[in-house]
Amino acid sequence: MIVEIIFEDETIVVVNKPNNVLIHNSYYARNIKDATILDVLQNQLGFPLYPVHRLDRKTSGVLLLAKQKENVAIFQELFNSNKIEKTYVGIVRGFVEESKLINSPVKNPDTQVYKNAETLCKPMQKVVLNIPVHPYETSRYSLVELKPATGRMHQLRIHMNKISHPLVGDYKYGDRFHNRMFENEFDCNNLFLHAISLKFQHPITQQKIELTAKLPNDWNFVMKKFGWKSFE
Repeated sequence: MIVEIIFEDETIVVVNKPNNVLIHNSYYARNIKDATILDVLQNQLGFPLYPVHRLDRKTSGVLLLAKQKENVAIFQELFNSNKIEKTYVGIVRGFVEESKLINSPVKNPDTQVYKNAETLCKPMQKVVLNIPVHPYETSRYSLVELKPATGRMHQLRIHMNKISHPLVGDYKYGDRFHNRMFENEFDCNNLFLHAISLKFQHPITQQKIELTAKLPNDWNFVMKKFGWKSFE
């Protein structure tokens, strides 16, 4: 596996994380023995990196890592103080007709305490397919833009399920009938959630950074099937 490098300077490396790759080993993924993104990048670049934020294993897209451990906190402060704009795209079940601000607490898996979480969901494109999915004779999907104001674990997946528009390929919070249809019709079983961009002012160089991660191949395949316009 070769990981695409989106941006690199003396302090950070930003990569396009593939689907189904852990950032690092953790208790929650203790049964997964595959190489992590940190392992792959260490072999690819020849030096260690330190993650500033996290993406779920099944989520692809922009991931920011620090070259020096002492700089992690400096960049994490951008996320903690909402000085970084995170944008995701997702494919969800059903039609999202208008922008929605989802403001619903999400449970922390460590403490079991609910914490405030906020996501702005904006519809982009939609499609009706003449493919039956139980209990309907057709199936409907929306392409949405998601902007989380907080960074809770599984926040976007939980929030989209909360408004009855679960992400396609989400085997924990999603709809098994639609997931199965994507497997059978399109040979796709990945989660359709992609961290498309990060925008921030570099806290060390003061440079304005705007980074975009290309869509995975399964996204391009499905968007072509659906007749959706490219937005990259």
